[in-house]
Amino acid sequence: MTVEAAESQQVLDAPKKLGRRLRLGMIGGGQGAFIGAVHRIAARLDDRYELVAGALSSDPERAKASAEELFIAPDRAYTSFEEMAAKEPLRDDPVDVVAIVTPNHMHYPAACAMLEAGIHVICDKPMTTTSEESEKLVQLVEETGKLFLLTHNYTGYPMVRQAKAMVEAGELGKIRLVQVEYPQDWLTEPIEQSGQKQASWRTDPKRSGAGGCIGDIGTHAYNLASFVSGMKASEVLAELTSFVEGRVLDDDVQMLLRYENGAKGMLWASQVAPGNENGLRLRIYGEKGGLEWVQADPNHLAYSPYGQSSYRITRGGPDATDAANSVSRIPGGHPEGYLEAFATLYNEFADVLSARILGQPEPDCSKQLPTVADGLDGLKFIETAVKSSQNGGSWQKL
Repeated sequence: MTVEAAESQQVLDAPKKLGRRLRLGMIGGGQGAFIGAVHRIAARLDDRYELVAGALSSDPERAKASAEELFIAPDRAYTSFEEMAAKEPLRDDPVDVVAIVTPNHMHYPAACAMLEAGIHVICDKPMTTTSEESEKLVQLVEETGKLFLLTHNYTGYPMVRQAKAMVEAGELGKIRLVQVEYPQDWLTEPIEQSGQKQASWRTDPKRSGAGGCIGDIGTHAYNLASFVSGMKASEVLAELTSFVEGRVLDDDVQMLLRYENGAKGMLWASQVAPGNENGLRLRIYGEKGGLEWVQADPNHLAYSPYGQSSYRITRGGPDATDAANSVSRIPGGHPEGYLEAFATLYNEFADVLSARILGQPEPDCSKQLPTVADGLDGLKFIETAVKSSQNGGSWQKL
């Protein structure tokens, strides 16, 4: 076959394009919200989605005002997710997928309503407030056949993908040690008592669930370690502490982990560690070498092959592989960070959803995406850690 014929065949074999942006709805994320704006930026970055509908606040007036600011048509500015679930499927141009960016306690009812209405779901983490709800959601996703993306966004970094690929390729050998930490300092003082919106619901067990710091950022640390190492913990020993007087939920987590293959792990998450803004760090060590990734320097991955000099693998550099380069958007040497990593999940989910709409096979990128199963794993992790701490820091099976 000639080069020209081969290129023509590649064009014929290429997946058909959807021919439009995916129609996105949003629940939560209105005026004063943090993560809703992040989701909207992530959805727009690769020009794959268009925000067309929203139930942006539990307050009807704020919901309408928020929709107006985001140029959502008045007839698609809903005052509740129930209204959205009832009306969107009746339209000629219904939403393809809905992003749920509410406080934790609203994730489960909103996700159920969308799935039962035949709408695919993107949901912030933790997926629900209890493992019982998560198990029901897993079953509902199976029954409806709808797609479900859980936005553990740190898995979208190019060098995190590089690290995962190196572990899978055996470059570290059998994994022995996993250390992950996620310290912050923004809850060092009881700012929830002043009415600070983000702090007030995160420290309220009725809206956040059984875990405070462990549910908010500890689950991110655990998920990142699991994603890169390819291992899930079998047992945990945890001490959860509320250092700030009057705070009900934990603001610091100290934890040991045991893995089924004999590997050991350590996890520290804190929101009362002054000097740490968002100090996510992962270290993985095996028989042949070690890796270290720090979110504050996301474009580099430290690699230490045993018996050789350590060196940095740079995003876009000569040692970066397709695992990293395929999710990079800009040349090496340019900063690429949090928003781009978040957008990677939205972009890959757009590939999966577009293929579903067109009746095409599911693309390979779907294997990288956090799903409803990861959501259930996260809730079991939270509840087991809480149980361990309540029992004096005893080992508990996951």
